Amino acid sequence: SILMHRKLFLYNFKNLLKAKGRRETYLCYVVKRRDSATSCSLDFGYLRNQMGCHVEVLFLRYIAAWDLDPGRCYRITWFSSWSPCYDCAQHIASFLRSYPNLTLRIFTARLYFCEDRKAEPEGLRRLHKAGAQIAVMTFKDYFYCWNTFVENREQAFKGWEGLHENSVHLTRKLRRILLPLYEVDDLQDAFKILGL
Repeated sequence: SILMHRKLFLYNFKNLLKAKGRRETYLCYVVKRRDSATSCSLDFGYLRNQMGCHVEVLFLRYIAAWDLDPGRCYRITWFSSWSPCYDCAQHIASFLRSYPNLTLRIFTARLYFCEDRKAEPEGLRRLHKAGAQIAVMTFKDYFYCWNTFVENREQAFKGWEGLHENSVHLTRKLRRILLPLYEVDDLQDAFKILGL
């Protein structure tokens, strides 16, 4: 099935602040071609990471095989259970530089941070600088995914307790990561002046 099972979606995309045991990354995607004011859906579906290969790299290989027309504009929208790791962010940024006619929007359920290194924030900043739009999933995004990618058997999406609060918390965290460094320095200076 090209649709994800309900339990699989709810388990993997739940926006917990501490998501122990959730080691796989799932990526739901929509690929559209933009022709002036209109857009045409070309493909949609979902992928998960495979042994030795992260899902983001799998998707980049998949889309690179399409031999995209450089004279046309394309928009890819991802909904991922985890934000990209540092290495994947580098691959995605390089891919975007190779395809200037392609835009990428990433909506993520949770922010991934490897405990061994602190590189992931820098990877997200570089990805953002390469033109990717990065945001944390909100109720509206979960609702869209439920109706687009999930075998929901006509059941309406019901959010879980803490969905909104966790989304707000993660959005603030992502915003702090993506702030230009000079703005962070300005904020720190302002806090020092105020004695905070």
